[in-house]
Amino acid sequence: MSANIQSLLKLSALGALVLGVSACGQLQAHRGYIFDPVLSSSVAAGVDNKASVQGTLGDPTFKSQFGDEEWYYVSRNTRQLAFAEPRPTEQTILHITFDSAGNVSEVDRIGLEQVADINPVGDKTPTRGRERSFFQELFGNIGAVGAPGVPGGAGPSNDPTNPGG
Repeated sequence: MSANIQSLLKLSALGALVLGVSACGQLQAHRGYIFDPVLSSSVAAGVDNKASVQGTLGDPTFKSQFGDEEWYYVSRNTRQLAFAEPRPTEQTILHITFDSAGNVSEVDRIGLEQVADINPVGDKTPTRGRERSFFQELFGNIGAVGAPGVPGGAGPSNDPTNPGG
């Protein structure tokens, strides 16, 4: 009987190990524009305009902030293992610049080599003035708002320049 129990325990441990390892599979995701190499390579400077680019490629992922002279088509593939941060495996940016007449003046293709791995500092930006604790922030205005005689308060005021109060 102990051989059966020992065999069952080994089988259970093996099953738990298989389930645990299968949960660590890689997740692959695609975000953004889906590039068609033939269509994206057909856009040429001096030949196309905004209407032809939009007809060929569709709406851009985003346009420039100040004006309508730059369009960006962004595509990114990422891979993530279990609880790790997603890592880019492939990235393509098609940057199209238009002149003032709306004709394509420049076409740039940017890949994964332009991705910068940055680590922002997690510290907080200090604010000038009085530092208050959580409870001071929460209960600091009790009794101050609406007190009589306080400017902006709800009670009557003795201010002669304020005829209404």
